[in-house]
Amino acid sequence: MSGETLPGARGDAEERIVFHVDMDCFYASCERLKEPELDGEPVVVGMGYEPGEGHGAVATASYEARAHGVDSAQPITQALDALPRAADAELDDDGNPADPDVPAVGYYRPVDMEYYKEVSAQVKEILHDCADVVREVSIDEAYLDVTERTAWQTVSGGSGDGGNSDRGNDDGSERTLAEGYARHVKQRIDREVGVTASVGVGPNMSVAKVASDYDKPNGLVVVRPEEVWSFLDPLDIEEVHGVGPVTARELREMGIDTAGDLAAADPHRLGETFGERGRELHRRARGDDDRAVTPTGLPKSLSRESAFTRPTSESEAMREKVRALAADVAERAQSRGALYRTIGIKVVQPPFEVNTRAKSLPGPVDDPGLVESVALELLTEFDGSRVRKLGVRVSNLDFAEGDQASLDGWENATGEAVEETETSPSRSNDPATSTASDGSETNDSDTNDGRTKRTLGDWAADHADSKRRRDADSGERSTESTDGQASLTEFE
Repeated sequence: MSGETLPGARGDAEERIVFHVDMDCFYASCERLKEPELDGEPVVVGMGYEPGEGHGAVATASYEARAHGVDSAQPITQALDALPRAADAELDDDGNPADPDVPAVGYYRPVDMEYYKEVSAQVKEILHDCADVVREVSIDEAYLDVTERTAWQTVSGGSGDGGNSDRGNDDGSERTLAEGYARHVKQRIDREVGVTASVGVGPNMSVAKVASDYDKPNGLVVVRPEEVWSFLDPLDIEEVHGVGPVTARELREMGIDTAGDLAAADPHRLGETFGERGRELHRRARGDDDRAVTPTGLPKSLSRESAFTRPTSESEAMREKVRALAADVAERAQSRGALYRTIGIKVVQPPFEVNTRAKSLPGPVDDPGLVESVALELLTEFDGSRVRKLGVRVSNLDFAEGDQASLDGWENATGEAVEETETSPSRSNDPATSTASDGSETNDSDTNDGRTKRTLGDWAADHADSKRRRDADSGERSTESTDGQASLTEFE
C-alpha cells in the first residue's frame, strides 16, 4: 500500500501524528511462529536452562509465563523454580503436570537472534510501507511519523476491531482517522507476519511511547492533542518516558509520585537534582516533546509472503502465487526507487521447515520480469514438494539513482549466477537478508555520463567500499529494552 492515505486524511494537519509500534513479547511470539502449538502456553526464551548449565537469564517471557512469576532479565534458576520446564516434568495425557504440587510448566526455548531478525525485518517492511518516516529503535520497536498519511479528524462509530482499542469509543462515540490507520497497521502486522503489536498514537514521540505501553498486550491507545494533559496527569511516575526505577525512587523521595506531580514540579529544582535530564523529564510529563521522528536507515530488503489454505504440491498453484508475489515485490521496489542485487524465494514445508534460495546479480537492477523469472527458476527445485507458504524477496538494495546495471545476457556474461541456499527445520536465516544485514548499499562512483553499464570489477570494488563506509558510519542504535524484554547483548 505504498503511499496510501486514508480517505479524508489531511496533509496539512496542525499537529503531528506519531505512532509508537512495540511488538508484544517479541521473542516468545517468534517462537510461536515456529511452533504454533505453543500458542497460549507459558513460553520462556533465554539461556542456561539445560540440565547442568544453571547460569543464564531470561530474555523474554510470554504473558502466560509472567503470570507465574517469570520476568525478563531474571536469573534462569529463579525462572525454573517458579515455572519448571515441561521437558523435565511428568505430564498427563492432557499435557498438564502429573504432580499436583506443580501448578504449571513452561516451554523454554534458546535465543534464536537470526530468526528474530528475519521476523523483525518483515515487520519493519510493513512499517516503512505505512509511513513516510520510520525511526527503528530496536529489533521490536519503532516510531512512525504518519502526519501526511492520516489526520486527527474525527468520525462517528466504534472501533469494532475485536481487540484492545482507543479508550472508550466502542460505544459509538467519535474516533479519529488516526485510530483507524493505526488499526490498519496492527492488522497488517498480524495478518502478514503473524505477531501482535501494541500501538500508541500521539502528537509526539514521548506521548506515543507512553500510550503504546498503556494497554498491553495487543493494545491500541490514541491520545489526541487536546487529551495529552488528562491522559498523562494520573499516571505513575515510572510511566513517564525516560523515568527508570532509580530516577523514580529519587523523585518519590522529593514527593513526586505521578506524571502530574512531575509536570507541576519546579523545573529549576529538577535541573539542580538531575541536570538537563530533569528538565527534559519535566517537559515530557507536560506532554512537551518537539523531537522530530528521524529515520535511522533505509530498508535492507523488500519481501512478500503468502500461505496456502492447506499445504499443496500443485505446481501451477505455487507458480501462480510466486508470480503474484514477485509482481508485488517489484512494484514496492519501484515505488521506493530501490534497485536490487539479489532475488530470492522462501519455501515453507510442513510442519515448519524453512528453505531459502537466492541468486545474486552482477549489479543493481529494477526489472520486474527478472524478479519473476528468477523466482520461478528457484522454485523448480521444489517441484512435487508439499508447501504451506511461499515468499519472494529482493535484497542487497541500492537507492542510488541512475546506477542501474545493464544485465542483458548477464548469466552468459558471468558464466553462471551466484546461487545461495539455506535449509533449516526451525529458522528462517535468509542468505539474501544476511547479504545486506548491515545496511543498504549506495554507490559513489562517477556518474557524470549517467552510465548504466559497468564492469563486474567496478561493482565488486563499489560493494567493498560501500560496506566499509556503512561499518564506519553505522547509525545510533538504542539498547533500551521494551515490553519487559531484556537486551541480548550478552547473548550474541
